[in-house]
Amino acid sequence: MPEYEFREMYVPRGTSRKEAARLLTDEAEYRNWELDRVRLYPDGSRRVRLRRRIIRQMRATW
Repeated sequence: MPEYEFREMYVPRGTSRKEAARLLTDEAEYRNWELDRVRLYPDGSRRVRLRRRIIRQMRATW
């Protein structure tokens, strides 16, 4: 089963949908994060959880 690391982001209210999408697209494209969960609050703010896979390297044994 793959292991993931998580990152929480807060998108304040008043941030347009287009700006939020651009922010998340940049995180995905340049830092290899993918969207795990979005929670939209009644005031319009969003709490976003991103994840990316942890790739472990095996040590070479001589």
